[in-house]
Amino acid sequence: MSRGSATTAVAAAGRTATGPTTAGWGTTARGRAARSGGLLVLALAQVLVPLAQPAGAVVPGRGTSGHAGHAGYETPGWAVPAYETDPGAQAVKGATAMKKGPLLRPGTYTDTISAGERKYYRVDLDAISNAYVSAVLAPPPGSEVAGTDGIRVTLESADRQQCSDSTDITFGGATARPVADYSTRRIGEGRACQEAGQYLYTVEWIDSKSGTGAESWPVELKFMSEPGLKDGETAPPAPSSWSSGPPGRISGEAGSTKGGSGFNDAPAVGRGVWRDRVGPGESRFYKVPVDWGQQLFLDAEFGGSGSGRGGSPAVADGLRLSLFNTARGFVESADAAASGSSAKASLGTAPVAFANRSSDEADTGAMRFAGWYYIRVSVDERVGNPLPLTLRVAVEGEAGPGPAYDRDEFAAGFGVLDEDRQGPAASGGVDVTDGRRATMRVIGLSGVGTGTALVLGLVVWTLRTRRRASPWEPPAH
Repeated sequence: MSRGSATTAVAAAGRTATGPTTAGWGTTARGRAARSGGLLVLALAQVLVPLAQPAGAVVPGRGTSGHAGHAGYETPGWAVPAYETDPGAQAVKGATAMKKGPLLRPGTYTDTISAGERKYYRVDLDAISNAYVSAVLAPPPGSEVAGTDGIRVTLESADRQQCSDSTDITFGGATARPVADYSTRRIGEGRACQEAGQYLYTVEWIDSKSGTGAESWPVELKFMSEPGLKDGETAPPAPSSWSSGPPGRISGEAGSTKGGSGFNDAPAVGRGVWRDRVGPGESRFYKVPVDWGQQLFLDAEFGGSGSGRGGSPAVADGLRLSLFNTARGFVESADAAASGSSAKASLGTAPVAFANRSSDEADTGAMRFAGWYYIRVSVDERVGNPLPLTLRVAVEGEAGPGPAYDRDEFAAGFGVLDEDRQGPAASGGVDVTDGRRATMRVIGLSGVGTGTALVLGLVVWTLRTRRRASPWEPPAH
């Protein structure tokens, strides 16, 4: 499989409502019934009215990630949200001196980086587990970037021996988008960094000669420790051959979904056809479980953009489909031109196998463990209009046995659980976006007075109206 023409390019605000008291309600049977109905309405209103706010709506001076100063990016009729970081992530501050970096345990962390900076962190590694240190660079949407701007991630021993090649994470174009990849320490005979001890995890800015003015751009760091194999166990071999394409066109009734701003809020999708819309300068993320021995095939079909028709210019690589593995490592990507007519980008992977990590092919080597795989769909900011997206997903092959790990791989964040295969990820026919409206349909009105029913109807009408007016679905002209 080809790695793709692109370079290695590559995060929910809550609210609390306080309802009025029930003082003044009668104590008769009818009063108690009215009070019960009224309380139900109040409870529903407190839940549904906030939900009616369009997801991704930009509040002045504040991005959708909830971080002041990193507001979303707006184009006419469309709002691009900032990257939503892991709500459980710990804020850290990388050091400028090698020996003073904060010590990171397996988990997720947040920091920032500016042009010209190099930041150091430390991790403790044993002599058994494989280690993955990743970084997501998430500039505020609309930031000015160059194709070779980005960050470099390195994992080194105390004596400065690199555990693997440094990984350059660049934008690969002029549109700011969340980009990610990892550096690794892999256990294996003849490989570097096999001893237990403290290792240096470095994130440094790299840029083009144009000198992009990056200032305190968010970086999300993740340290994952993959269990080693039990004593005397060997990894199952990788398949010697496999199909390079799906057995047929991925078809079926399309379900609706709404992609997330990054790895943390990506909705689950599974085999089938999914609909969404992606705006200029926006990237949307989705996740799909892929188990041992399975392959993933993706088609991203974009509707006509209107580019090149007297409005926006045609953009040669304006549409991009990218894939990342469980540890946020880049797998591969495919580009398509935004020229005004419909376009498609497609990719397919090798079967997931532990032995893939020894492959000389970078895209095959990235398909090295079972778990969630992350799909990123990006539209260049020069594309004039939001585009309808049809995402076709196929997970082929029966799930097979994995390696004999010496500890729980699920606790470490790897593998596919039974619940991962259920719910929205089990079928392309499930309407993920409209789950709230589906909930409304099953609320019974028996025992609720006429006035209560009218208020419920008003809430439903409000929800639908607000949703139609959402900047995520621009009005038709």
